[in-house]
Amino acid sequence: MALYELFSHPVERGYRAGLCSKAALFLLLASTLTYIPPLLVAFRSHGFWLKRSSYEEQPTVRFQHQVLLVALLGPEHANGGFLAWSTFPAFNRLQGDHLRVPLVSTREEDRNQDGKMDVLHFKLELPLRPTEHVLGVQLILTFSYQLHRMSTFVMQSMAFLQSSFAVPGSQLYVNGDLRLQQRQPLSYGGLDVRYNVSVINGTSPFARDYDLTHIVAAYQERNVTTILTDPNAIWLVGRAAELRFNIYLENVICDSLTVGTYLPGFWEMIKFAWVQYVSILLIFLWVFDRIKRFVFQNQVVTTSPVTAVPQGGPYKEHLS
Repeated sequence: MALYELFSHPVERGYRAGLCSKAALFLLLASTLTYIPPLLVAFRSHGFWLKRSSYEEQPTVRFQHQVLLVALLGPEHANGGFLAWSTFPAFNRLQGDHLRVPLVSTREEDRNQDGKMDVLHFKLELPLRPTEHVLGVQLILTFSYQLHRMSTFVMQSMAFLQSSFAVPGSQLYVNGDLRLQQRQPLSYGGLDVRYNVSVINGTSPFARDYDLTHIVAAYQERNVTTILTDPNAIWLVGRAAELRFNIYLENVICDSLTVGTYLPGFWEMIKFAWVQYVSILLIFLWVFDRIKRFVFQNQVVTTSPVTAVPQGGPYKEHLS
Protein backbone atom coordinates (compact mmCIF):
# COMPACT_ATOMS: atom_id res chain seq x y z
CA MET A 1 0.00 0.00 0.00
CA ALA A 2 1.40 3.38 -1.02
CA LEU A 3 1.94 5.95 1.71
CA TYR A 4 1.25 9.68 1.29
CA GLU A 5 2.19 12.59 3.46
CA LEU A 6 -1.08 13.81 4.91
CA PHE A 7 0.16 16.32 7.50
CA SER A 8 3.39 17.97 8.59
CA HIS A 9 4.52 20.49 11.19
CA PRO A 10 7.87 22.04 12.07
CA VAL A 11 9.94 20.84 14.98
CA GLU A 12 11.67 23.44 17.11
CA ARG A 13 15.14 22.69 18.42
CA GLY A 14 16.61 24.68 21.27
CA TYR A 15 20.09 24.71 22.82
CA ARG A 16 20.59 25.22 26.53
CA ALA A 17 23.69 26.40 28.31
CA GLY A 18 24.70 28.48 31.30
CA LEU A 19 24.94 32.26 31.20
CA CYS A 20 28.67 32.09 31.84
CA SER A 21 29.36 29.42 29.24
CA LYS A 22 31.19 29.68 25.94
CA ALA A 23 27.87 29.32 24.11
CA ALA A 24 26.43 32.40 25.88
CA LEU A 25 29.61 34.36 25.16
CA PHE A 26 29.43 33.35 21.49
CA LEU A 27 25.75 34.38 21.27
CA LEU A 28 26.54 37.78 22.82
CA LEU A 29 29.39 38.30 20.37
CA ALA A 30 27.24 37.25 17.40
CA SER A 31 24.42 39.58 18.46
CA THR A 32 26.87 42.46 18.80
CA LEU A 33 28.33 41.77 15.36
CA THR A 34 24.80 41.53 13.93
CA TYR A 35 23.40 44.87 15.10
CA ILE A 36 26.37 47.23 15.55
CA PRO A 37 28.25 46.90 12.21
CA PRO A 38 25.17 47.79 10.07
CA LEU A 39 24.89 51.02 12.04
CA LEU A 40 28.56 51.81 11.45
CA VAL A 41 28.32 50.96 7.74
CA ALA A 42 25.24 53.15 7.26
CA PHE A 43 26.82 56.03 9.19
CA ARG A 44 30.22 55.85 7.47
CA SER A 45 28.65 55.73 4.01
CA HIS A 46 27.56 59.37 4.51
CA GLY A 47 24.04 60.67 4.26
CA PHE A 48 22.83 58.69 7.30
CA TRP A 49 21.35 61.77 8.94
CA LEU A 50 19.17 63.80 6.62
CA LYS A 51 20.60 67.30 7.07
CA ARG A 52 18.46 69.00 4.44
CA SER A 53 15.63 68.06 2.15
CA SER A 54 13.72 69.62 -0.73
CA TYR A 55 10.13 69.80 -1.80
CA GLU A 56 7.93 71.43 -4.41
CA GLU A 57 5.32 74.06 -3.71
CA GLN A 58 3.59 76.79 -5.64
CA PRO A 59 4.25 80.01 -3.72
CA THR A 60 1.72 82.72 -3.02
CA VAL A 61 3.10 85.80 -4.76
CA ARG A 62 1.45 89.21 -4.90
CA PHE A 63 2.69 92.37 -6.53
CA GLN A 64 3.02 95.17 -3.95
CA HIS A 65 2.69 97.98 -6.51
CA GLN A 66 6.07 99.41 -5.59
CA VAL A 67 8.23 100.44 -8.54
CA LEU A 68 11.58 102.16 -8.93
CA LEU A 69 12.68 103.11 -12.45
CA VAL A 70 15.89 104.57 -13.82
CA ALA A 71 15.99 105.17 -17.58
CA LEU A 72 19.49 105.67 -18.98
CA LEU A 73 19.83 108.30 -21.69
CA GLY A 74 22.68 109.15 -23.99
CA PRO A 75 25.57 111.21 -22.52
CA GLU A 76 24.76 114.11 -24.82
CA HIS A 77 21.62 115.01 -22.88
CA ALA A 78 21.78 118.06 -20.67
CA ASN A 79 19.72 116.55 -17.85
CA GLY A 80 22.58 114.31 -16.75
CA GLY A 81 21.91 111.19 -18.79
CA PHE A 82 19.04 109.58 -16.87
CA LEU A 83 15.42 109.90 -15.89
CA ALA A 84 13.98 108.44 -12.68
CA TRP A 85 10.67 107.79 -10.98
CA SER A 86 9.30 105.60 -8.22
CA THR A 87 6.19 105.05 -6.14
CA PHE A 88 8.08 106.51 -3.16
CA PRO A 89 7.48 110.26 -2.75
CA ALA A 90 10.75 110.77 -0.85
CA PHE A 91 12.72 109.32 -3.78
CA ASN A 92 10.87 111.52 -6.28
CA ARG A 93 11.63 114.66 -4.29
CA LEU A 94 15.34 113.90 -4.51
CA GLN A 95 15.35 113.66 -8.33
CA GLY A 96 14.74 117.30 -9.22
CA ASP A 97 14.89 117.74 -13.01
CA HIS A 98 15.53 114.02 -13.48
CA LEU A 99 12.01 113.16 -12.37
CA ARG A 100 9.70 112.00 -15.13
CA VAL A 101 6.29 110.56 -14.19
CA PRO A 102 5.22 107.61 -16.39
CA LEU A 103 1.87 105.97 -16.94
CA VAL A 104 1.78 102.57 -15.20
CA SER A 105 -0.81 99.82 -15.54
CA THR A 106 -0.73 96.37 -13.92
CA ARG A 107 -2.92 93.30 -13.90
CA GLU A 108 -2.51 90.03 -12.00
CA GLU A 109 -4.04 86.89 -13.46
CA ASP A 110 -4.98 83.54 -11.90
CA ARG A 111 -4.95 81.28 -14.95
CA ASN A 112 -5.79 77.96 -13.29
CA GLN A 113 -8.30 79.38 -10.78
CA ASP A 114 -6.53 77.95 -7.72
CA GLY A 115 -6.61 81.16 -5.71
CA LYS A 116 -2.95 81.99 -6.40
CA MET A 117 -1.86 84.59 -8.92
CA ASP A 118 0.12 83.10 -11.77
CA VAL A 119 0.97 85.99 -14.09
CA LEU A 120 1.66 89.68 -13.71
CA HIS A 121 1.08 91.94 -16.69
CA PHE A 122 3.06 95.14 -16.15
CA LYS A 123 3.19 98.08 -18.53
CA LEU A 124 5.04 101.36 -18.07
CA GLU A 125 4.88 104.24 -20.55
CA LEU A 126 7.61 106.85 -20.05
CA PRO A 127 7.07 110.22 -21.79
CA LEU A 128 10.15 111.59 -23.55
CA ARG A 129 11.09 114.82 -25.25
CA PRO A 130 11.82 114.59 -28.98
CA THR A 131 15.55 114.87 -28.30
CA GLU A 132 15.64 112.22 -25.59
CA HIS A 133 16.52 108.62 -26.39
CA VAL A 134 16.62 105.68 -23.97
CA LEU A 135 19.67 103.40 -24.09
CA GLY A 136 19.03 101.31 -20.99
CA VAL A 137 16.63 100.55 -18.17
CA GLN A 138 17.01 99.68 -14.49
CA LEU A 139 13.76 98.61 -12.89
CA ILE A 140 12.77 97.21 -9.48
CA LEU A 141 9.39 95.66 -8.68
CA THR A 142 8.59 94.41 -5.16
CA PHE A 143 6.49 91.39 -4.21
CA SER A 144 5.05 89.61 -1.21
CA TYR A 145 6.31 86.00 -1.30
CA GLN A 146 4.88 83.23 0.89
CA LEU A 147 5.43 79.49 1.37
CA HIS A 148 3.22 77.34 3.58
CA ARG A 149 3.89 73.63 3.10
CA MET A 150 6.89 72.82 5.32
CA SER A 151 7.08 76.10 7.20
CA THR A 152 5.20 79.36 6.95
CA PHE A 153 7.79 81.56 5.28
CA VAL A 154 6.84 85.16 4.52
CA MET A 155 9.13 87.72 2.94
CA GLN A 156 9.12 90.83 0.81
CA SER A 157 11.16 90.27 -2.31
CA MET A 158 11.96 92.00 -5.56
CA ALA A 159 12.51 91.47 -9.24
CA PHE A 160 15.43 93.48 -10.60
CA LEU A 161 15.66 94.12 -14.32
CA GLN A 162 18.67 95.75 -15.95
CA SER A 163 19.13 96.06 -19.71
CA SER A 164 21.30 98.34 -21.80
CA PHE A 165 21.85 98.56 -25.54
CA ALA A 166 24.06 100.46 -27.96
CA VAL A 167 21.20 101.96 -29.98
CA PRO A 168 18.18 103.91 -28.69
CA GLY A 169 15.00 101.95 -28.30
CA SER A 170 11.28 102.51 -28.33
CA GLN A 171 10.16 99.49 -26.31
CA LEU A 172 11.51 96.86 -23.96
CA TYR A 173 9.61 93.58 -23.67
CA VAL A 174 10.59 91.08 -20.97
CA ASN A 175 9.18 87.62 -20.32
CA GLY A 176 10.66 86.02 -17.20
CA ASP A 177 9.82 84.06 -14.05
CA LEU A 178 10.25 85.03 -10.43
CA ARG A 179 12.23 82.19 -8.85
CA LEU A 180 13.27 81.38 -5.30
CA GLN A 181 17.01 81.40 -4.59
CA GLN A 182 18.38 79.99 -1.32
CA ARG A 183 21.79 80.02 0.31
CA GLN A 184 20.35 78.58 3.52
CA PRO A 185 17.54 76.03 4.00
CA LEU A 186 14.26 77.04 5.57
CA SER A 187 13.44 75.92 9.07
CA TYR A 188 11.02 73.03 9.61
CA GLY A 189 7.66 74.21 10.91
CA GLY A 190 6.83 77.47 12.62
CA LEU A 191 6.61 81.00 11.24
CA ASP A 192 9.63 82.59 9.54
CA VAL A 193 9.29 86.34 9.01
CA ARG A 194 12.94 87.38 9.25
CA TYR A 195 12.87 88.84 5.71
CA ASN A 196 9.37 90.27 5.89
CA VAL A 197 10.78 93.79 5.69
CA SER A 198 10.63 96.29 2.88
CA VAL A 199 13.26 95.91 0.17
CA ILE A 200 13.32 99.69 -0.28
CA ASN A 201 13.10 102.06 2.68
CA GLY A 202 10.47 104.30 1.15
CA THR A 203 10.30 106.64 4.14
CA SER A 204 13.99 107.53 4.20
CA PRO A 205 14.91 111.11 3.14
CA PHE A 206 18.49 110.09 2.28
CA ALA A 207 19.59 109.50 -1.30
CA ARG A 208 21.83 106.58 -0.30
CA ASP A 209 18.83 104.45 0.65
CA TYR A 210 17.56 104.71 -2.93
CA ASP A 211 20.87 104.03 -4.64
CA LEU A 212 20.49 100.86 -6.73
CA THR A 213 23.88 99.48 -5.75
CA HIS A 214 22.97 99.86 -2.06
CA ILE A 215 19.53 98.30 -2.54
CA VAL A 216 20.83 95.31 -4.52
CA ALA A 217 23.80 94.75 -2.18
CA ALA A 218 21.57 94.79 0.91
CA TYR A 219 19.12 92.43 -0.78
CA GLN A 220 21.83 89.96 -1.78
CA GLU A 221 22.96 89.70 1.84
CA ARG A 222 19.79 87.74 2.52
CA ASN A 223 19.98 83.97 2.63
CA VAL A 224 16.66 83.69 0.79
CA THR A 225 15.85 85.90 -2.20
CA THR A 226 13.98 85.88 -5.49
CA ILE A 227 15.50 86.54 -8.88
CA LEU A 228 14.05 87.22 -12.30
CA THR A 229 15.18 84.24 -14.36
CA ASP A 230 15.27 83.92 -18.15
CA PRO A 231 14.54 87.59 -18.78
CA ASN A 232 14.23 87.29 -22.53
CA ALA A 233 14.54 90.99 -23.22
CA ILE A 234 13.39 92.21 -26.62
CA TRP A 235 14.65 95.69 -27.48
CA LEU A 236 12.72 97.45 -30.20
CA VAL A 237 14.26 100.46 -31.95
CA GLY A 238 12.81 103.24 -34.08
CA ARG A 239 10.80 105.50 -31.74
CA ALA A 240 8.90 108.37 -33.27
CA ALA A 241 9.46 111.78 -31.66
CA GLU A 242 5.96 112.01 -30.18
CA LEU A 243 5.78 108.44 -28.83
CA ARG A 244 6.58 107.27 -25.33
CA PHE A 245 9.13 104.66 -24.32
CA ASN A 246 7.27 101.52 -23.22
CA ILE A 247 8.27 98.72 -20.88
CA TYR A 248 6.26 95.47 -20.90
CA LEU A 249 6.77 92.67 -18.38
CA GLU A 250 4.93 89.35 -18.68
CA ASN A 251 4.90 86.19 -16.54
CA VAL A 252 6.87 87.79 -13.74
CA ILE A 253 4.94 85.87 -11.07
CA CYS A 254 5.93 82.19 -11.00
CA ASP A 255 3.04 79.96 -12.06
CA SER A 256 4.92 76.68 -11.57
CA LEU A 257 6.23 74.69 -8.62
CA THR A 258 9.12 76.12 -6.65
CA VAL A 259 11.76 73.73 -5.34
CA GLY A 260 12.59 74.76 -1.81
CA THR A 261 15.11 73.30 0.65
CA TYR A 262 14.51 73.03 4.38
CA LEU A 263 15.91 71.54 7.56
CA PRO A 264 14.02 68.28 8.24
CA GLY A 265 12.38 67.58 11.57
CA PHE A 266 13.38 64.89 14.08
CA TRP A 267 10.95 62.20 12.94
CA GLU A 268 11.80 62.72 9.28
CA MET A 269 15.50 62.28 10.10
CA ILE A 270 14.76 59.08 12.07
CA LYS A 271 12.61 57.68 9.28
CA PHE A 272 15.33 58.31 6.70
CA ALA A 273 18.09 56.83 8.91
CA TRP A 274 15.96 53.81 9.89
CA VAL A 275 15.42 52.76 6.29
CA GLN A 276 19.18 52.77 5.64
CA TYR A 277 19.96 50.87 8.83
CA VAL A 278 17.34 48.15 8.33
CA SER A 279 18.32 47.56 4.70
CA ILE A 280 21.86 46.69 5.81
CA LEU A 281 20.72 44.91 8.98
CA LEU A 282 18.70 42.37 7.00
CA ILE A 283 21.87 41.11 5.31
CA PHE A 284 23.68 40.74 8.64
CA LEU A 285 20.68 38.96 10.19
CA TRP A 286 20.67 36.41 7.39
CA VAL A 287 24.44 35.82 7.53
CA PHE A 288 24.69 35.46 11.32
CA ASP A 289 21.58 33.28 11.47
CA ARG A 290 23.40 30.80 9.23
CA ILE A 291 26.56 31.10 11.34
CA LYS A 292 24.71 30.52 14.64
CA ARG A 293 22.80 27.56 13.16
CA PHE A 294 26.07 25.96 12.02
CA VAL A 295 27.79 26.53 15.38
CA PHE A 296 24.97 25.14 17.53
CA GLN A 297 24.00 22.25 15.24
CA ASN A 298 27.58 21.05 15.00
CA GLN A 299 28.23 21.60 18.72
CA VAL A 300 31.18 23.91 18.13
CA VAL A 301 30.31 25.24 21.61
CA THR A 302 28.93 22.82 24.19
CA THR A 303 25.14 23.05 24.71
CA SER A 304 22.23 20.80 25.66
CA PRO A 305 19.93 20.48 22.62
CA VAL A 306 16.18 20.23 23.17
CA THR A 307 13.67 19.28 20.46
CA ALA A 308 10.02 20.16 21.02
CA VAL A 309 6.77 20.28 19.06
CA PRO A 310 5.80 23.98 18.87
CA GLN A 311 2.06 23.22 19.33
CA GLY A 312 2.74 22.84 23.04
CA GLY A 313 2.25 19.06 23.31
CA PRO A 314 3.76 17.12 26.19
CA TYR A 315 6.36 15.43 23.99
CA LYS A 316 10.00 16.59 24.50
CA GLU A 317 13.11 14.73 23.50
CA HIS A 318 16.38 15.51 25.23
CA LEU A 319 19.39 14.86 23.07
CA SER A 320 22.75 14.07 24.60
